[in-house]
Amino acid sequence: MIKNFKKLTAIGAAVALTLGLTACGGSGGAAASAGSTGAAGTELASGSAENTSKSGQVFRTLDEIKESGEINIGVFSDKSPFGYVDENGDYQGYDIYFADRLAKDLGVKANYVSTEAANRIEYLQTGKVDVILANFTVTDERKEEVDFALPYMNVSLGVVSPSDKVVKSLDDLTADDPVIVISGTTAETYLIENYPNLTLQKYDTYANAKNALENGNGVAWVNDNTEVLAFASENDGYEVGIATLGSKDTIAPAVTKENQTLLDAINGEIKSLGEEQFFHKDYEETLVDTYGADYEDELVVEGGVTE
Repeated sequence: MIKNFKKLTAIGAAVALTLGLTACGGSGGAAASAGSTGAAGTELASGSAENTSKSGQVFRTLDEIKESGEINIGVFSDKSPFGYVDENGDYQGYDIYFADRLAKDLGVKANYVSTEAANRIEYLQTGKVDVILANFTVTDERKEEVDFALPYMNVSLGVVSPSDKVVKSLDDLTADDPVIVISGTTAETYLIENYPNLTLQKYDTYANAKNALENGNGVAWVNDNTEVLAFASENDGYEVGIATLGSKDTIAPAVTKENQTLLDAINGEIKSLGEEQFFHKDYEETLVDTYGADYEDELVVEGGVTE
């Protein structure tokens, strides 16, 4: 039930402007919720954030989400195998498998909203989504703007480059060797802080970054190691010369600051799913074809407990 009609109208207008970026869809995977919404790219995010945090961010509480019957989840639509739209227009991937189960256990439909790396925080703070499940790496800087739940995956950075000129050390590069990154990612932040003399070619989407590498617009692409390993395995002529760059981090869901009821529910869900080894099942359903069984225990985090 919407308690504040004026606020609904204002937020509804803002959401309408982002029609091209929003979508609702359900995974066809084994964990798909019976209440997940249909094909991608057909509807706006439903519901309206009714609460405002001390910093001016808006959000819906767990009770309000349940009352609406839908949870708006920000996911990637072009980052296989974590979040992508298949040939039938349905969302698939590691994040989607988890999102479907989360929605099912909350007793609501999953309404998927396509997001890009650079606008994940914005979509939370403006109430366009209730939770982000878009391969979101936990960092101290991001903790100042959103609240992270328990982790469900390990990750670090990696570097992929053409096989005929493999980049094995960023120290070998100069300002004349452009490096591809995606805006708003930890890769961008890491390179700016640690390799300020490198020339960065920045792109807003994963699809554009991949196209740039394929078109020779950069000597290498720096991104999550899971992503560059997947790219190299799926595309002939490319090799991951640096499999681990910088520190090891974790991937976790994120909610708007002060949305404690939803944060508690997600943390409880992650702990409960850990008891049934859910994320190992998720890996085997969505990632094993890309990474093989050898990476499973290294990448998967069960119950929010890291080594």
